[in-house]
Amino acid sequence: MAASWSNMKIIYHKIGIKLYKTQTIKDICHSLNIYRYCTTSAPNRADSGKKQYVSLQYTCSTLPGDKKDTSCELPTVYSPQYVEAAWYDWWLKQGYFSPKEGATGTKKFVICLPPPNVTGTLHLGHAITCAVQDALVRWSRMKGHKTVWIPGCDHAGIATQVVVEKQLWKDERKTRHDLGREEFLRRVWKWKDSKGDTIYNQMKKMGASLDWERACFTMDTTMSEAVTEAFVRLHDEGLIYRSNRLVNWSCQLKSAISDIEVENVSLEGPTRMSVPGYSKPQVFGEMASFDYPVVNSDERITVSTTRLETMLGDTAIAIHPEDPRYKHLHSEFVQHPLVDRQIPIICDDYVDLNFGTGAVKITPAHDHNDCNIGIRHNLESINVINDSGEMENVPDHFMGMKRFDARRKVAEALGEKGLFKGKQPHSMVLPVCSRSKDVIEPRLKAQWYVNCEEMASDAIKAVESGSLTFTPEFYKKIWYEFLKDDRSSDWCISRQIWWGHRIPAYKVILKSKQSVNEEIWISAHTKEDAYVKAEKQLGLNRKDFTLQQDEDVLDTWFSSALFPFSVHGWPDQTADLSKYYPSSLLETGSDIIFFWVARMVMMGQKMTGQLPFSKVLLHGILRDAQGRKMSKSLGNVIDPMDVIHGISLEELNKQVEESNLDPKEIELAKKGQKQDFPNGIPECGTDALRFALCSYNFKDPEINMNILHVQSYRNFCNKIWQGYRYVSDKLGPDFNSTVNLKTHTVTSCVDRWILSRLSHLVSQCEEHFTNYDLHYATQALYSFWFSDFCDIYLEYTKQLSQSEDADISTVKEILYLCTNTYLCAISPFMPYLSEELYQRLAPRTDSICVAEYPSVEKYIWGNEELDREMDIVREIRRVTLSLTQTFNLSRKHVEVYIQASSDGCDMLSQYMDVFNALLRVKSFTLVSDGTSIPAGCVQREVSTGIVVHLKLQGLVEPSATIEKFEKKVTGLQKKLDGIERKLRDNDKDQGDNKKMDSYRNEIETFQKYINILKTFDKPG
Repeated sequence: MAASWSNMKIIYHKIGIKLYKTQTIKDICHSLNIYRYCTTSAPNRADSGKKQYVSLQYTCSTLPGDKKDTSCELPTVYSPQYVEAAWYDWWLKQGYFSPKEGATGTKKFVICLPPPNVTGTLHLGHAITCAVQDALVRWSRMKGHKTVWIPGCDHAGIATQVVVEKQLWKDERKTRHDLGREEFLRRVWKWKDSKGDTIYNQMKKMGASLDWERACFTMDTTMSEAVTEAFVRLHDEGLIYRSNRLVNWSCQLKSAISDIEVENVSLEGPTRMSVPGYSKPQVFGEMASFDYPVVNSDERITVSTTRLETMLGDTAIAIHPEDPRYKHLHSEFVQHPLVDRQIPIICDDYVDLNFGTGAVKITPAHDHNDCNIGIRHNLESINVINDSGEMENVPDHFMGMKRFDARRKVAEALGEKGLFKGKQPHSMVLPVCSRSKDVIEPRLKAQWYVNCEEMASDAIKAVESGSLTFTPEFYKKIWYEFLKDDRSSDWCISRQIWWGHRIPAYKVILKSKQSVNEEIWISAHTKEDAYVKAEKQLGLNRKDFTLQQDEDVLDTWFSSALFPFSVHGWPDQTADLSKYYPSSLLETGSDIIFFWVARMVMMGQKMTGQLPFSKVLLHGILRDAQGRKMSKSLGNVIDPMDVIHGISLEELNKQVEESNLDPKEIELAKKGQKQDFPNGIPECGTDALRFALCSYNFKDPEINMNILHVQSYRNFCNKIWQGYRYVSDKLGPDFNSTVNLKTHTVTSCVDRWILSRLSHLVSQCEEHFTNYDLHYATQALYSFWFSDFCDIYLEYTKQLSQSEDADISTVKEILYLCTNTYLCAISPFMPYLSEELYQRLAPRTDSICVAEYPSVEKYIWGNEELDREMDIVREIRRVTLSLTQTFNLSRKHVEVYIQASSDGCDMLSQYMDVFNALLRVKSFTLVSDGTSIPAGCVQREVSTGIVVHLKLQGLVEPSATIEKFEKKVTGLQKKLDGIERKLRDNDKDQGDNKKMDSYRNEIETFQKYINILKTFDKPG
């Protein structure tokens, strides 16, 4: 059987001259367990340049699903590809992601993945959802809870149809209408079967521990049955109804679309934009004015509009009832200049007295505000633009003309009559379809709606009662404002496309000549059910009528709203439904709080009588490092796979070139990529990406994502790797933990301190996971390993082998406990690295996936007094090292004196071995207050009553050092003067005051050093 290709990946390592000067490439490869290598010029990678590289391919002996062999020597160099190979397949085979029915824990943790679109590929917005949810899921699983994370994929009606239609046209120059509905849907299913699992595979690469056996698709049979059941129930109750109303219409898609699929583009003035179906860009951002002649008068009324073509459908002119300019025209009429009809002048408070001429043209069929006015005044609504964006119900010379061509023709026709007043630049917001890039046309269409008024009221009550909670809490206010708004009472659920759940409603067509006042619709699971239902409701025999199913499909959000319970087999009362519904938590992006969250709550309560979840955790919108929205045209949309594997600038450019952007946007995107990623994106690995994403406060409304942040955590992974290698070497191959540190007497203060810090880490992780403050948990994990464990404790242990008093066995137990605890604690964020190292550390369980997460009750060594004392010790160390670096001294020649009170000396005397281990200076002396310090020292206060004195006399050349420091002072003074000039010019920046304080402090410090140096005798 062939070896797993997931474990056979090419990686690149720089051959650093200093690091490897005594080694050959063969030596390096041997240390990494590499069987194949070759030298090469700089590869086409992110860090390519004029450097020497070696192409490395790791040995692979792991079969798919088998456990990775960790008996070999740990490679000296950390590589994400080496670490992340093979583990995921093994986790899946072992069934670690499925709930254990015999689990001892009584608690359950159930969460549904917000189903990504089947057309989608992973972007960083998905990645942050994936990283946050998986961290919570893995933590819950390690806590012993019965944990279920359910994957699902959305059929994405419009998005999928657009993709397949584009492919069909590109390959065969055919439209879906050329194929017919049945054949076109067959093609869509074929595309789904071949391409639809892309995003799932990417999530697996992200390490997402989803229960893949429960994966579902919103067009699966069981899911479709749930959709039909919900529709029929709501329609029978009268909550789903059909109505002729204004909708967001895409002429390119020939369908209504939801608000979330509308991009509002802000224009400051005349702007040329490409529009589907037009060979040349169209101009937007202009206000056209023209006159309406008043009937039986020489007077004219001037009106203005950004959509001049819609004037062909005007049915009124509105004025404010108190406007003195038009009081004499109340109840009068104007003559439409291009259509043979007179339209009334109406009075309405909606009109702004102080804007423009105070007169507004009213087109009820093509404007939301005008529609409301039309309803109030019983105006006629005339559709003048058809489904395809062509003119209809207009004079012959405009009939069939494209709407933006008609805009120009209307201006010409008005000009010929002397009524056109010209155009002016006008800032505006242009609604654009995110799928087709077509300009949205508000149109009157007969559509299906859900009356959500009562369900919205119930959703509000759920939050008011505390049954449903939000994190962050400020979303409660947004929740109330939206659900109390009239907009939430009616939800348009029909779409004029073919891919999706076809609406299970049948129009009754009477065979007799008998006329009916309104259309009759019957909803049912099948056509046969509909006939039976119609006969019963109408008292007719089926020979007297026929049924015709609606051609439209349901809005994708309708099936998504049922997801929390349809995924468990609802409406059937399945075992999974009773066990795993409601779920424990919903975690998702704040941008779909209304489109998805609110609708799930409403439908859940309505269909099942229960809330679908009791907690909602919302993360903000991910932006780039500059705070800009992620956009393909800006070149700042990042594929997480490119962060994991690394990618060159050339490859990034190629991705843009192969996209569907127009040439100008491609050039703009490539320019943005060159600015943001001049050297491409280096390989960071999955663990670093996950940790970085969770290190942001994802609950903020906006999250600025910096790739450099991920790189720093890639380095942190290496810090964990190297720290583990040191621990492993100290423990030796035969180590077996036998000592219970809870009952064992630990005498060394630094040993007791690191146990205290470990207890603090466990407490912090428990608190922050519980409160969903994952960024604080990552901070605690980073700080412990970097600042406490590696920088202090490991440095301290390096000298213990030379000490006769050291309790080596206790130190080994502490090293083991700290490392094992840390790997378990960080595992929800870094599953691959933690598993790789855990398997090499005499594991207590088969996998870290199911190891016990460190619990506060078992870590009893917290000692705040000891922590405070060590904080002082660490600050003394920091200040001492800072002074040696400032004066460019070798520590082995440095004499250090610590002056403190009598009590301070007593306390610090306990840590002399720590100072000696961490500083490695020539001498380190504690002196009490009042004791004279040798001449020629520089000093710095550490804390109240404790001062570090570092002897410089004889170690520095005063005049040269004074000259160097004076140059530093001059440079700092220039920076300070620059900021002061900036402030005098009123060009303030938020960080200016902090910078000024920093520069002043540095100037003051260097000036002190200069004054001290001036008192020195020359050396020798």
